[in-house]
This record gives sequence, structure tokens and C-alpha cells, in this order.
Amino acid sequence: MSSRCSTVGDKDDMSIHETESGYVSGSGSESSLPEIHFTKPHLAFLNRQLQFLEPQDILRWCITSLPGLFQTTAFGLTGLVTLDMLSKMKLPRPQMVDLIFLDTLHHFSETLALVDRVRSKYPLVNLHVYKPDGVDTAQEFAQKHGEKLWQTNDVLYDWVAKVEPAQRAYRELQVTAVLTGRRRSQGGKRGDLDVIEVDEAGLIKVNPLANWSFQQVQDYVQENEVPYNELLDRGYKSIGDWHSTQPIKAGEDERAGRWKGQQKTECGIHNPRSKFAQYLQEQERKKKEEALQKALADFEVAA
Repeated sequence: MSSRCSTVGDKDDMSIHETESGYVSGSGSESSLPEIHFTKPHLAFLNRQLQFLEPQDILRWCITSLPGLFQTTAFGLTGLVTLDMLSKMKLPRPQMVDLIFLDTLHHFSETLALVDRVRSKYPLVNLHVYKPDGVDTAQEFAQKHGEKLWQTNDVLYDWVAKVEPAQRAYRELQVTAVLTGRRRSQGGKRGDLDVIEVDEAGLIKVNPLANWSFQQVQDYVQENEVPYNELLDRGYKSIGDWHSTQPIKAGEDERAGRWKGQQKTECGIHNPRSKFAQYLQEQERKKKEEALQKALADFEVAA
């Protein structure tokens, strides 16, 4: 069988064909293809249909329907189950879903050890690691942003440690859709979670295990020998940064150990992007105001 490369002439022919037929195909001119998007009625219809499917079926739908699909994970139990399910589908390389891990530089040592075990268990999966911009260690982070930024300015911490690295990953990897590990049974804002969501910037977020309970996730992990974080055997259920994660007591919500004693329930990457845009604009305004005040003070001294 002979192979044939696409030439400029071929593309022109396809473009002419599209113009004449009135239709656009993926093999033709990409310039005439709209970016992927869902209308509200279409999104509602998809959520009604997908909520009755098993997670594996939702994942299959995602792979065949969503270009630029990645899995974002902090290697919590739900994300590990998703990863294991995908690995069992025996997908060809072009259809495999790469992982994005946001290394905040403040993860537990047990979490980082788990990353190594995951690499060993699933060697075919590509893992993209993104860190806060311009730093590689917790010490460098503190030197650049100050000690205990999560206490002095938790919004800025979320931005530099999680939100900005996530947005950089989406931009550099050309991400249009992500698989998340969120579930309704985790409580809080996640209680009415849909299977498919679209954020303010048009990023499609799919929650394939939205309907599962913690027990279902845990049973799958045990039955399929999925590697997991050792902290789960010490009373933790939802694990994030070491400074904002605690074990939970019997009867508490799954995520009760996150930001204990605070009103906060999400780390930032699942909050509206406009929140951080407004925050950054306010910070810029304050900087300009401080610079102006300093310039006026210097002028008065000079006079």
C-alpha cells in the first residue's frame, strides 16, 4: 500500500470541495472549523444522557468526542481510578489521555512518592508536571513570595501555586477539555456537580465519577490493586498541600480535612477565573497607587 503526503494543492482541492458542498470535514481546512463548544440545551441534554452511564462509558465518549483531552490530577483516589480505567481500555497512543500534575512544591512527601509508583505502574502514560513560575523548590518559593504565603495571602497563593500553572499548562499543551476527580459525594459546592461543565474561558471539564461514592472508589482501588497515597491509611480522605490538609473524624465529610476552620472549600483551579482576574487587577491598581504616592513623597522631599 503506497503512502501519500498531503500537499498544498491537496489542501486547496479540499477547500474548493468544501466551498462547493457547503460542508466542512476534519480532513479539510481547519480555518473554517469552529472551536468546540456546547449550547446550554446541548450541554443539558448530554448531562441527562451521561449521568446514567458507567464511568468507563463516559470516558469512551470523551475520547471519541473531545479533542485536546487531558486528565488533571493530584493523584487522589478518584483520579487514580480514572487513570486505571483508561489504562485498561488498551487505547492506541494517539487516543491515550496525558496527565497534568500541578506540583505546588508543598505536597506531602507521600504524594510525591506515589507519583513515582504511578509512573512505574502506568509507564505508557505521559505525565506533564507544572510548577509555580520561576521556582523549583519550596525554599525558592518562600524566597520569592515570602514565608507561609498560604497564611498571609491565600488568594495569591492559590494563583501562583495552582491557577497560573494550570492556565500555563492549558495554553502550552493546547488543552480544550480535562477529566477531573470531583464527585457529588465529596459535599460542599460539589454536591450538585454535573458530569460535564464548561468554565468561563470555555474549558470543558468532565467528571466521569461524579455519581460514585467514596466507598465505590475505595472498593475499585482495592479490587484492581491501584496504587494509592499512604496517608489514606492514616485517616486522610482528601489530600492536598501539607499545610492545609488534616485527617478527618468518623462521620465528617470527605473533604472536611481541607482548610479546616476556614470558609474555603476549593483550591482555586475549580473557582471562577474572573475571581482571580479581579484580584490581579486590584493588586495592579494598588501597585500603581503606591508608586504614585512614593513619587509624590519624593517630589516633596526634593522640593
